[in-house]
Amino acid sequence: METKSIKDRSIELIVELTAVCDNIKGRSIFTNQLLRACSSIGANYYEAQYAQSPADFIHKLELSLKECHETEYWIEILYRIDVFSEEQYRSYFEKCGTIRRMLIASINTAKKKSQ
Repeated sequence: METKSIKDRSIELIVELTAVCDNIKGRSIFTNQLLRACSSIGANYYEAQYAQSPADFIHKLELSLKECHETEYWIEILYRIDVFSEEQYRSYFEKCGTIRRMLIASINTAKKKSQ
């Protein structure tokens, strides 16, 4: 069984959330924040692949992790204001959580290797 990478998962999440948010009317202040945070997960992860040093690599992964956590926040806000159904909320939150755990593992591995 092939495991999806952080890259693949982050792209899938932003594509899915973009499609959903494009159809939400009257909540652009929240959907824009969600899409910015979510798109930053993958952007920072991409940047990490060409980091200038191990410290820079870790820093960019940590930025990606921070954006992942913010994405979870906006997902919860949209759920609590009844924009996302419980099913959507659980699905997006689970996908974000998987990416978050993968990033944490990558950060921990990179920190061990840099010592």
